[in-house]
Amino acid sequence: MIPRYSRPAMSAIWTPETRFRIWFEIEAHATTALAELGVVPKSAAETIWAKGRDAQFDVARIDEIEAVTKHDVIAFLTHLAEIVGPDARFVHQGMTSSDVLDTCLNVQLVRAADILIADVDALLVALKRRAFEHKMTPTIGRSHGIHAEPVTFGLKLAQAYAEFARNRARLVAAREEVATCAISGAVGTFANIDPRVEEYVARAMGLTAEPVSTQVIPRDRHAMFFATLGVVASSLERLAIEVRHLQRTEVLEAEEFFSEGQKGSSAMPHKRNPVLTENITGLARMVRGYAIPAMENVALWHERDISHSSVERMIGPDATVTLDFALARMTGVIDKLLVYPANMQKNLDRLGGLVHSQRVLLALTQAGVSREDSYRLVQRNAMPVWRGEGDFLTLLKADPEVIAALKPEEIEACFDLGYHLKHVDTIFGRVFGEA
Repeated sequence: MIPRYSRPAMSAIWTPETRFRIWFEIEAHATTALAELGVVPKSAAETIWAKGRDAQFDVARIDEIEAVTKHDVIAFLTHLAEIVGPDARFVHQGMTSSDVLDTCLNVQLVRAADILIADVDALLVALKRRAFEHKMTPTIGRSHGIHAEPVTFGLKLAQAYAEFARNRARLVAAREEVATCAISGAVGTFANIDPRVEEYVARAMGLTAEPVSTQVIPRDRHAMFFATLGVVASSLERLAIEVRHLQRTEVLEAEEFFSEGQKGSSAMPHKRNPVLTENITGLARMVRGYAIPAMENVALWHERDISHSSVERMIGPDATVTLDFALARMTGVIDKLLVYPANMQKNLDRLGGLVHSQRVLLALTQAGVSREDSYRLVQRNAMPVWRGEGDFLTLLKADPEVIAALKPEEIEACFDLGYHLKHVDTIFGRVFGEA
């Protein structure tokens, strides 16, 4: 985790203090369940909660013990015994380290997912507000980076809204996928601990019991979780690239907000660069990168090995913290985005009416001209305009073959911008569920 790209709430999930607090809760809940089953004294479970509930676990002390034991869970249990006293002997009864580690990781991922879902909700609010603001603001649609046909800027934002609504659903599913608990013992057989303990701990920690575990929770769950984060990051990059392209000097249809006192370049005082969306593009690459090692973690030896452990210690905090930051940054970009309708209209007009070529093509076919001949006639008049040699409408009206099929007023009708926008309400209704 790099502080530059971290936000406090998400970072707090991954601190040692939080991890050890979750470990304690898992162990204490398991001891309570064992006490209810008569395996350990109820007084011991009560003592463990009484002394551990508000305890400040000493990270430095745990690290000191681990330096000797070379085992993080044993180091924690040793420190917990220093706090609890003799009744600590009833902690971790019939459990294995992965019961604690895996359940804790999933608690952390669930909490991280809750923050990410809230992040997406905030982005959706911003996208919706700006989409309705520019619902009917005409702009040029581009394919291959080349002017195609008119759209509206609101439609561009509605597309992003629909995509992030899908991403929200994916995050909810990923949260459910990873929200499992395993308290099943050394190889998952419950030989030394009752399955009811697992069910108790799962309920207490807001999880569900893993149907069948080995010594670990199956890592296909985690692979799906991190793959989902990668998809969300890819959607962020798609939107970021759109903003970056629109901010190019030759386009300048929209740009990132430029604050008072902000500097764009150390060398060129005139510069206003799309630094936020460029940053989001870079962060998206990182989040996607974490999906591959998560997938490679699925294939563990037999009932387990620990090749996944070092990976998850890195990608757990890094992927969630990075995506949290990127989502929040994008929300700010959209919320403050500067939009220039006049430049959009200027660019719409830049090709001298060529953006209406399909309407002329269709009008000719409707008038009885073959599609092949219609295409030839339209393209014949379009190419000079592309080279800057005249106006499309004027050339069409001067073409004898075109005039033979269409009246001048019929040609002019093909240049109606509103024709392209007649179904904007329909699309908005599909996206936002509103008339």
